[in-house]
Amino acid sequence: MNKFTSIDPNSLSTSELQKILLLSVAPRPIALASSIDENGNVNLSPFSCFNMFSANPPILIFSPSRRVRNNSTKDTLENIKKVKEVVINIVNFSIVEPVSLASTEYDSDVDEFKKSGLTPIESNKVRPPRVEESPISFECVVDKIIELGKDGGAGNLIISKIVHIHINNRYLDDNRSLDTKKLDLVGRMGASWYTRVIEDSLFEIPKPIHTKGIGVDQLPDHVNSTDILTKNNLARIGNLEKIPTQQEIKKHHLVDDNILQIMKISDRNQQIKEIHKLAKKQINSANLDLAIKTIFSI
Repeated sequence: MNKFTSIDPNSLSTSELQKILLLSVAPRPIALASSIDENGNVNLSPFSCFNMFSANPPILIFSPSRRVRNNSTKDTLENIKKVKEVVINIVNFSIVEPVSLASTEYDSDVDEFKKSGLTPIESNKVRPPRVEESPISFECVVDKIIELGKDGGAGNLIISKIVHIHINNRYLDDNRSLDTKKLDLVGRMGASWYTRVIEDSLFEIPKPIHTKGIGVDQLPDHVNSTDILTKNNLARIGNLEKIPTQQEIKKHHLVDDNILQIMKISDRNQQIKEIHKLAKKQINSANLDLAIKTIFSI
């Protein structure tokens, strides 16, 4: 049985709570935000409290939080209050070190483009420049700034409406669509850790959009106490559209020697274990039609 540590967030200091949140809510995409003040001073800074929230209208939101140690605000926030425009540049592995360098707390009149070695390019519709090395850049106008608090650690939601998009052609496939494998994106974890989206870390799961799976609750009772089939294994079977008929199961028995051998086992518990082992092997080989028939064999 699992054991859990239960915590009242009000019992923690802000830094303790922030540590748990950053380690738990991860990986997080990184918004490399370029902004500008009323005097034309440019700022470039990364934020991992970031995501897309709407396609119609096209909205990205990121949050420059107040610093926990002294409750000061970041130049990006102050710039956007004055000039309500921002370019959100997506971060991949090829620029992760310069992006980290750009997070340094330089004085407000210091240009992080120069410090990081990244290249500014003039934007089409907004005043802040975009980053040439970024695979994708979103020019945005800021619809709203929502302050979540006045104390250290409080976020400030920058609700940004996309008005122009730039995509580096090297990250497109033959159909002119973005290629996940080529993008080589990175994400923030807790502490100093990052993660990288490489081909070996990618996997696909069929999305139950156009179909309706039978659900795990429709599987035989003997799977409820299994220590062989995982929750992922069972959910993959539960995503299938129909339970096999008795005729289909009987036919499966006749053509599968493994099932025939398992059916000869007299011990019921051992028989169930062998069924689960066989089903797991079939699931891992993506033979889901066989796996569900195997599970329903007893």
